Amino acid sequence: MNLTMQHNSVEASRISPPSVMRTDFGDIRAEFQALVSGCSVYDLASRAKISVTGGDRVRWLNGMVTNNVRDLTTGHGVYAFLLNPQGHILGDLYAYNRGESLLVDTDQSQVEKILAVFDKYIIMDDVEVENISDKWPAIGIAGPSAGECLRTAGFAVPVLEGLQFVDLPCQQISVTLARGDNPLVDSFELWLAPENHGSLYQSLVKAGARPAGTAAVELLRIAAGIPRYGADIRERDLPQETEQERALNFVKGCYVGQEIVERIRSRGQVRRKFTGFEIRGRLPEPGSKIQLDGKDAGEITSAASLPWASGDLSVALGYLRREAATPGKMLDTGGSKACVAHLPFSHASV
Repeated sequence: MNLTMQHNSVEASRISPPSVMRTDFGDIRAEFQALVSGCSVYDLASRAKISVTGGDRVRWLNGMVTNNVRDLTTGHGVYAFLLNPQGHILGDLYAYNRGESLLVDTDQSQVEKILAVFDKYIIMDDVEVENISDKWPAIGIAGPSAGECLRTAGFAVPVLEGLQFVDLPCQQISVTLARGDNPLVDSFELWLAPENHGSLYQSLVKAGARPAGTAAVELLRIAAGIPRYGADIRERDLPQETEQERALNFVKGCYVGQEIVERIRSRGQVRRKFTGFEIRGRLPEPGSKIQLDGKDAGEITSAASLPWASGDLSVALGYLRREAATPGKMLDTGGSKACVAHLPFSHASV
């Protein structure tokens, strides 16, 4: 990823919130470092929200996804996969219980497919599904001092678990504050009405959050070792291969694709696993094969040069045969060396 300095002014970007998502605000390195050691604010226009209502909503959605929606208490959420009957991943999402409705949060690139799958499986159910993305935009804020910044901006931030949310009044507007599940840094999302998006964004910047573009947020994702659907999770992948056990529940009852997921669990581990790598040499392209003793053992799905304050570190995410996925093991990929590493890449920030 190109970290060349741009000529546009960061200070100018602090004055007005972005009308559309921006790749950067002039200094990707500084934006990334604010995310991992300070606080940054960013637009979440890439995320979509789907409202699920009706008397059968809990039973129905619980039968659609891999995690437990049935026992989800109001004010909490879970991460889950949407599978086809063969157990392959059609999409990933967060499901939140808002009491009178369920909220599904996913990437905009997945909305059309997820809505089509939902529509296919609503037969005689009392369920209504509505894309409400334009009615409820979101702002992200992340970093070790994210909570302090929110309090400075006027939020009475309670102690929240990961994927727990509360409705809070702030500056005479209604905002839903949700805690994220990033394993590397504290993160929050603010869901609010479109007309309040700009003023709240400005308030967070004035409270000390540095604006960050999509490039820095993507670097944070890779540093945290979070797979992204469409890049690191594909329809050909099986849930256990992704190492996202947080998306699976084995006692919730039946759902689409459950038979395959349960069969994998009962017969033992899958042959390959989602893995992190530290790269020595040229950064490999996504799709590059990983080789062990001259034979293909895996592939790269994402790669980046992380601009830590202590120095740049080239890393990659990908899949590797389970028997080769021992931390410290050295492999070959695209003319470079790939050393199996623990996720997240938090040790590199010291």
